[in-house]
Amino acid sequence: MKYKQLPYTSFGDNKEENPNKVVRELLNKYLYHWPLFLLSILICVSAAVFYIKNDIPVYNIQAKLSIKDDQKSSSTAKAALQELDILKSPKIIENEVAIIKSRPLMEQVVNQLHLWVNYKTRINYSYKDLYAESPVQFELLTDEKRIKSRTFEITVKNASNFILKNEDGSSQSFAFNTPLKNKLGTWVLKSTEKINEYVGKNIQINVERPEKVVTDYQQLITVTLDKSAPIVGLQVSDEVPERGLAILNALIGAYQVSNVKDKNKETQSTLKFIDNRLASLTGELTNVEKDVENYKSSIGLTDISSQSQLYLDNVQSNESKLNEVNIQLNVINGIERYVNSSNSSTAPATLGIADPGLVSLVEQLTRLQLQRNRLLATTPEENPIFAPINSQIHSIKDAIKSKVDGIKSSYITTRKQLQSFNSGIESSIKHIPGQERQYVSIKRQQGIKENLYVYLLQKREEVALSYASTLTDARTVEEPYFDEPKSNKKYPIALALLGGLLLPMGLIAGRNTIKNVVLTKNELEMATGVPVICELSHSESKAPIVVLNRASYAIGEQMRALRTNLLQVNNRKGKAKVTLFTSSIAGEGKSFVTSNIGASLAASGKKTIILELDLRKPKITKIFNLDNEQPGLSDLLNGEATKEEVIQPSGVHPNLFVMKSGPIPFNPSELLESTEMEVLINELRFEFDNILIDSPPLRLVTDALVLAPLCDICLYMVRHNYTSKSELGFIQEVYQAKKLPNMHLVFNGVHMDQRYGYAVDYGYLADSAKPSIISSLFKNFGTRF
Repeated sequence: MKYKQLPYTSFGDNKEENPNKVVRELLNKYLYHWPLFLLSILICVSAAVFYIKNDIPVYNIQAKLSIKDDQKSSSTAKAALQELDILKSPKIIENEVAIIKSRPLMEQVVNQLHLWVNYKTRINYSYKDLYAESPVQFELLTDEKRIKSRTFEITVKNASNFILKNEDGSSQSFAFNTPLKNKLGTWVLKSTEKINEYVGKNIQINVERPEKVVTDYQQLITVTLDKSAPIVGLQVSDEVPERGLAILNALIGAYQVSNVKDKNKETQSTLKFIDNRLASLTGELTNVEKDVENYKSSIGLTDISSQSQLYLDNVQSNESKLNEVNIQLNVINGIERYVNSSNSSTAPATLGIADPGLVSLVEQLTRLQLQRNRLLATTPEENPIFAPINSQIHSIKDAIKSKVDGIKSSYITTRKQLQSFNSGIESSIKHIPGQERQYVSIKRQQGIKENLYVYLLQKREEVALSYASTLTDARTVEEPYFDEPKSNKKYPIALALLGGLLLPMGLIAGRNTIKNVVLTKNELEMATGVPVICELSHSESKAPIVVLNRASYAIGEQMRALRTNLLQVNNRKGKAKVTLFTSSIAGEGKSFVTSNIGASLAASGKKTIILELDLRKPKITKIFNLDNEQPGLSDLLNGEATKEEVIQPSGVHPNLFVMKSGPIPFNPSELLESTEMEVLINELRFEFDNILIDSPPLRLVTDALVLAPLCDICLYMVRHNYTSKSELGFIQEVYQAKKLPNMHLVFNGVHMDQRYGYAVDYGYLADSAKPSIISSLFKNFGTRF
């Protein structure tokens, strides 16, 4: 068998990192745990497939509304309202968006569509919503606002009966359309035309509080605004597209009805005022007409004398002005009563008022009153939002009162003047019979009432026409529609593959971080700066001496590599070299390595002796199964035995000898510092080719430092996946302080299948001796986690 020998210069002299090597080490580090990656990917992909099969698609239902401002439009009805001074404030589109999502409208939709009840049936591992095809219909016969959320399950027995499962696990059979009473209240379950399709199947009925459902849909429905159009977009997501379409249609219908009602409030107020005034004038006009009839009958008057024509012309002109003043006074009195009334909701008309300031103030007051009434419909009166509105109403009323007082005083003065002038004319006409004057007076009153009645009747018809033809400002641009949901099957699989890779990587990285132990040669060299003379793989053999065992081929080759490197460090010249084996803590394998490297040196023809100087916890004696009756080093150093009595053959190889520790002394450190110890080492240098010293852990006791001056090289043991990273700082301190001579590290216990990832370079092995990566991965499958 041919071997390819690596040069010794690989023991930490070159500190530069090869990027390809780092990547290879990192890759193989994770490849070692390939079963974990495979298991994680299988679990994640299975979960993704399960999710895809049971995922319920969600549909996006949309609609668009166009909202116009009727202040920017022109129509005959609008002109009539403007003539009556019924002016409306411009529409604020942002307010309409809030109104669409308002609770009153949403409550109408929820109650109209019975959204507080839903029906489901189980299919495989998920539930299917039966909104569009439910075989039953739940109706609550008690107050809906008092119900609490409940879920119960029924089984359709046949077209006439069903089985109700109670909370305690029992079940009862009931007939459809029969009132029942339980914690929900009094309710009835009706069958639909699809009942025969669900015979023998379970139906889950979920009943929610309507208030909660209203709140949920207020959050679920999205209302967007395009101010440039203006266009309002409505959007809702639902598993059942039919329900989403019904919700948007019902919401649009409720908003349009609310919009029409809001527009008609001002018109209704004016109609009410005109109707009240017409009712009063009807009685007055009837009385005047009866007076004319009675007067003509009493005096037999059939015609007016032409002699009174001039008088009539003057009087009629004067009376016309007086009539106008009276009409204006009536209107002013109506406005005054409206302002002084604290609870009046009927807005006064401003017919015949020539003062634009008063007209504007009445218009503002009417608009504020309507706004306040609209807020009262949804908001308590104690809400701070009423404070500015009440303040504006109060200030406008004060201004109107001031205006009314001035205008009323002016009209009263004018009326007095006209009456005085009229009286003067009547007194100056002495040639006109008294009967005719009385007739003219009665006829004048009739004309006044008749003109006012006709005027108000005409305006009432115009306002009524506008009220009857009122249309909503909201026009549906796009009826509710939905598109088929896009398939997202690729994303769960991709995420599952990614998660299947990332989860094990995170688990491995987290485990390494938590364990905080040395795992790679690279981190060992980087942290300490001490050259690594060799890496030894983990041995599965139970025999303590594995270097001479042909079955342990890999560890045997590594021990031979360590032997070769150790001889190169010692330069193979001069007398025997003394090699000290130590570590930071117990259990890092120094006794195992000492015994096996001793056997390897002996096998190469080198006469070798092992000194078991771990006097506190000796292990070499047990490894070589030495005679306990024979004296040991503690006896020799105390002067109780000779060197020849202590030296024993190892029983492993003729060239390998052992000096066991002997009885545990009470002063081991003092014995190691004695002159006898130095004399013993010097004598052995002339008798053996190699002297190997197994010392106690340096971190625990100072024995290794006591022996260091007597040694030529120190091999410091670091065990893979055992030595804590916190020990690396101590090793660096020892190395930099040169407390140990010619210090080198031995990285012990690396698993064979891990070594190809980030441990030893097997360049010195024969090609046929290198284990395959596949066989390494399958080995020890259960220990990777």
